[in-house]
Amino acid sequence: MGITGMIYMVTMVFSLIVLILSSSAAKYDYLQFTQQYQPAACKFHHTPCKDPLDKLFTVHGLWPSNFNGPDPENCKVKPTASQTIDTSLKPQLEIIWPNVFNRADHESFWQKQWDKHGTCGSPTIIDKNHYFQTVIRMYITEKQNVSYILSKANINPDGKGRTRKDIQIAIRNSTNDKEPKLKCQTKNGITELVEVSLCSNYLGKNFINCPNKTPGKTRYSCPTNDIHY
Repeated sequence: MGITGMIYMVTMVFSLIVLILSSSAAKYDYLQFTQQYQPAACKFHHTPCKDPLDKLFTVHGLWPSNFNGPDPENCKVKPTASQTIDTSLKPQLEIIWPNVFNRADHESFWQKQWDKHGTCGSPTIIDKNHYFQTVIRMYITEKQNVSYILSKANINPDGKGRTRKDIQIAIRNSTNDKEPKLKCQTKNGITELVEVSLCSNYLGKNFINCPNKTPGKTRYSCPTNDIHY
């Protein structure tokens, strides 16, 4: 084989590698692990919660997200990736990822999160069971549990008003000094912490600063002071 032939072959092999890598690359920029504080989530829900609540942050969802533009939703996956949830996962999911609005029907909540968000997590998320296994690992094994994180800073669900800075510092101390995303809502003059999101790279391996895609004040913005939790 001459020099020209060798160059051609190397070029073709390199192009094939690039094609393979690009086809398997993530179609999103980062993962957003969002947890909701049960009493506040119920308070601001359009219908009252029927069941007793726990004073805990539990999982809302794990969402593939983009730095700019819309986040991916309802992606197409192979039928084999949408198998039935492994029954061995359900006892843990019922604790860390309950349907707080209807505890008689956790599975529809899990299914909705998988259909809307989990399907878009390839290649990091392999299939439906891996999606839920990943959340269990993050919340329990890796202790990305917002209630636990806040309690380490002596911020407990006692209904007291907190500063936004205190909440952010408490979380940053457990996320390699990376900025979380906070969601607050106000009713009858009282602002409450409703959700906290922790962000990581698209592999879910390293914390990153959560992007602020809606700069300026919105109805979900948290004020500087007097955030109740």
